[in-house]
Amino acid sequence: MQKLRQQLEARGLVIVGACERLSARESLMQVSPLLRDFTPPEADLLGAAMLRIRAEPGQQLIAEGEASDWMMVLLQGTVDIGKRQAGTPFDADFDRASTRLAVIREGAVVGEMSMLDGEPRYASCWALSQVEAAVLGRDAVGRLIAEHPAVGAKLLVKLTQLLAQRLRNTSSKLVKALQPPPDAAASGPSGPGPGTA
Repeated sequence: MQKLRQQLEARGLVIVGACERLSARESLMQVSPLLRDFTPPEADLLGAAMLRIRAEPGQQLIAEGEASDWMMVLLQGTVDIGKRQAGTPFDADFDRASTRLAVIREGAVVGEMSMLDGEPRYASCWALSQVEAAVLGRDAVGRLIAEHPAVGAKLLVKLTQLLAQRLRNTSSKLVKALQPPPDAAASGPSGPGPGTA
C-alpha cells in the first residue's frame, strides 16, 4: 500500500485515510453499479481495503499513458474523462487536443482496466468539482481474495460485469458510427445506372 500512497501523493491527491464504513454511504450503495449488490458488511470489508482521497477542481486524477495499477470509486463530486486525439504528442495542450469521453458522478468506477491488466492508462481524468474517491490497488484486491474469498470473488464478478457493459456500449456506438446515413441508403448508388448511355 506504500507504493500506492506514493503514486497518489505524487499526483498531488490528499490521502484522508482508509475508506471505513463504506456501507454508511447509503445513496452511494444504491447508485454505484459496483457496490449495489454488496451487503453492508461486505462493503465495509471492501472499504477497509481502499484509501480515501480528495481532489480540488481542475486537479488531474489519472493521466493517459501512465502506468499504475489502481482504480477509483467516485464517492462525491464530478469527474471529466478525456482522450488525446490520435497522433497528438503527450506534451501538447490536452484541452485543445483531446476528446471528452464522459462526465461521471457519484458511484462511478474509473481506472479498473489498468488495475486489472497493468497496461498504461487509456484516458485522463480531472476533477470538475471537489472530489472524494475511494482508491483500490491491485495488491489490495489480492489480499481481499486471500483473506475474504467471497468478497473478493464478488468484486471480480462486478468488475467483469462493468467491463462487459462498457464493451457492449462501445460496440453499439461503433456499429452506429459505421452505418451509412439513412438518406444515403435510400437513394442507392450514385451515377448512371445499367443500360444508360
